[in-house]
Amino acid sequence: MAQMNLPAPVGAPAAGGDGVQGVGADRRPRLVRRINTIVLVVFLTLVAVVVLWPVIHMVAAAFTPGQSISNMPIVPFTEGLTTEHFAYIFTSTQYPRWFLNTLIIALLTTAGTLVFASMGAYVFSRFTFTFKRPFLMSLLVLNVFPSFVGMVAIYVVLLRIGALDTLWGLVLVYLAGNLPYTTWMVKSYMDNIPKSLDEAARLDGASNFRVYWNIILPVARPILVFLAITSFTQPWMDFIFPKMVLRSSQNQTIALGLMSFVSDKNNFFTNFAAGALLVAIPFVIFFVFTQKMLVSSLAGAAVKE
Repeated sequence: MAQMNLPAPVGAPAAGGDGVQGVGADRRPRLVRRINTIVLVVFLTLVAVVVLWPVIHMVAAAFTPGQSISNMPIVPFTEGLTTEHFAYIFTSTQYPRWFLNTLIIALLTTAGTLVFASMGAYVFSRFTFTFKRPFLMSLLVLNVFPSFVGMVAIYVVLLRIGALDTLWGLVLVYLAGNLPYTTWMVKSYMDNIPKSLDEAARLDGASNFRVYWNIILPVARPILVFLAITSFTQPWMDFIFPKMVLRSSQNQTIALGLMSFVSDKNNFFTNFAAGALLVAIPFVIFFVFTQKMLVSSLAGAAVKE
């Protein structure tokens, strides 16, 4: 009898070992994906270690006995733990005063920047007046030059008005440096707010200030929160202008006080690390509150023409 060729069942491997090759072809992409995942995880882990190692080293230095950086162990937290450095900066230095001075400067700078930048941006965004374009171009040009270019002029002005070695004098320096950039930035944001909101409010009898306070500011909250964060962090990091303006130890900021621990005459690196670690506390608190505010502002401030 002639042998009948029946069709192979669906899903059955073909003759000649093609089914084995098909299984191997399916496994090959999975193997490649796993290798890529392992390589990526190893690479990101190495990057995280490199980035976090200075932070870990500073935290370890704040709790390590001794003073000099040369005595620091290669492996952190292997020489014991101590809190004497924190006790030293609070009992034998003016660290609380430095901290308070920096906090006052940061809060006043933030408040002044928000008020003047938002009001100036509102005027440039919503009104037409003579020399408006030259004023805007001058703000843009001022952003090109770094602030320390005019240090001699700033020193002379502060000397003439009696603002040297005062906290409010340093606040004036920060405000003058912040306003050109921040005014332009907030103005660009306000340009995207529909003017129909202003017109509707004015039809209801609202004044220009009421439109600014009740209409523009709530909608511009995202850019104002971002501006508050950047303005608040600036005085904590700066060293050049406090060094130029402030003289007495009573008026020093955190940056000046901490640098005195690691000057040519002193090598108190562990005390410096303890003081620097405490500076992170207001930043953590500030970002915890402003993060929620920023997210809610970005979610609720969208408007359409």
